[in-house]
Amino acid sequence: MLKRSRLVLAMSFSAALLCGCGGTTESAQPSPTASAAGAKDRKHQFEAAKADCMKQKGFKYVPYVKPEEEPSEEERKRNSGDYQAMRQYREKYGFGVFSEFVYPKEVGLSAAVAEAEEHPNPNNKVVASLSQAQMNAYRKAQDACVSQAAKQALGLEIESNIDYFNQSGLTKKRLLARDLDGDPRLTELATSMATCLKSKGYTISDTKPTALDSRGKRTFQEQATAIARKQKGSKSSPRPDLSPQQAKPYLTKEIKAALDDLECGKDFYPAYVPRQTTLKQQVDDQFAL
Repeated sequence: MLKRSRLVLAMSFSAALLCGCGGTTESAQPSPTASAAGAKDRKHQFEAAKADCMKQKGFKYVPYVKPEEEPSEEERKRNSGDYQAMRQYREKYGFGVFSEFVYPKEVGLSAAVAEAEEHPNPNNKVVASLSQAQMNAYRKAQDACVSQAAKQALGLEIESNIDYFNQSGLTKKRLLARDLDGDPRLTELATSMATCLKSKGYTISDTKPTALDSRGKRTFQEQATAIARKQKGSKSSPRPDLSPQQAKPYLTKEIKAALDDLECGKDFYPAYVPRQTTLKQQVDDQFAL
């Protein structure tokens, strides 16, 4: 099974932007091993703090940190912007949108479900045993405990469980925009990539590095959403119902677009992807994700 890549790179950013505090000082960077160990410790501290808080409120919560598998050599290469590794992936999966319907056991929702079944979170059983009234009380307590644990273990001001994930996503988005869209060299490479894509007939409305990186996948996600709405109505889930046979023609078009995108970005991606990887991983570590 292809593991969902967690992009990770070598570029520092200010703790002030992550935790809302001011001022930073320069210091020697820890080794990757030390950084990984520190991040794991933070996850355990965060989970333990949540469990203590929930116990005080009369609810059971099992501290749970999902086992992490080492990325494969191919994943490491892709996460470094290696052209051949990226091409090999895109030749089969495109941008990773319609491939989840053609290869449900390898990528996408079905693969995520299988992974969750392999490493089940014990708290799922706890929640499943609650009545609706108990569930409501549990969620309220959980929001309060996530807020308390985030401040205690991570130094973050969080209002609720959903706010925790919203803040991590927003922090990631802001850092990528600041550090990558503001880089003159990446901007130059992105402009060249956009010119190449336009020459191949693709519409490019935004040439910022982060926009170009997400453009292809976003285009096909919008197509999938349009199919879902046609199938189920405008207020339905954005995920369509497609058999592998039905999804195959869409994936074929997606693969062509993904390969065109890679060819035009053959200079852009090796410069962009490694830095994007580190920034994303550092935010995940900061939020103990």
